[in-house]
Amino acid sequence: VCFTGSTEVGRLIMQAAATSNLKQVSLELGGKSPLIIFDDADLDKAAGLALQGIVHNKGEVCVSSSRVYVQEGIYDEFEKKLVEKAKAWKLGDPFDPNTRQGPQVDKRQFERILSYIDIGMKEGATLLTGGKPWGSKGYYVEPTVFADVKEDMQIVREEIFGPVMSLMKFKTIEEAIERANNSKYGLAAGIVTKDLNVANRVSRSIRAGIIWINCYFEFDLDFPYGGYKMSGFGRDLGLNALH
Repeated sequence: VCFTGSTEVGRLIMQAAATSNLKQVSLELGGKSPLIIFDDADLDKAAGLALQGIVHNKGEVCVSSSRVYVQEGIYDEFEKKLVEKAKAWKLGDPFDPNTRQGPQVDKRQFERILSYIDIGMKEGATLLTGGKPWGSKGYYVEPTVFADVKEDMQIVREEIFGPVMSLMKFKTIEEAIERANNSKYGLAAGIVTKDLNVANRVSRSIRAGIIWINCYFEFDLDFPYGGYKMSGFGRDLGLNALH
């Protein structure tokens, strides 16, 4: 049984297999994926990747880059550029070729995302942009960016599955690695840097099934895809999936 979905349903499938016929199970579950942006990154490209990483398919993607860590040397400039891009992002009718973001999948998910935004504000995070429904019709949520976020906040710990980003600042490589791994999930991660040594070191230190360097959402039929920890086990795509 190969399942893609929430960690909660993944648990139920494992239980069903255990109590019935011990069918082998492959699970691709939730994520809270970190995107780490270093001082030497191209600011415009990095801000574009970060925004695309959270608003693609309205944030309803298991590998969304919902935790963005930016090195302190470029943090202030990055924050400005990211907010500019988020405010310019076009929501609307998905049949309009100019639209970049459509509505959430249903009312239940729409309300769930808004409840997490409310939780973030109550927890003391700073809302930089978004945070509201968009338009007068349909389940649209504005691209939302929180700053002044702490690792123990619900919006950082739990998968929201919507266009809501937690933006955080870091100093050293060691700190970035530690904070990236400080999650019950381990599905994906991203690294933006021009330094090959940094890219190698960080990519080998993060416990995630797929790690993108200077890109995001790049898939190929030959690349195995799956997670660690509460993001599940087993692999889709590539020879691993065939085995």
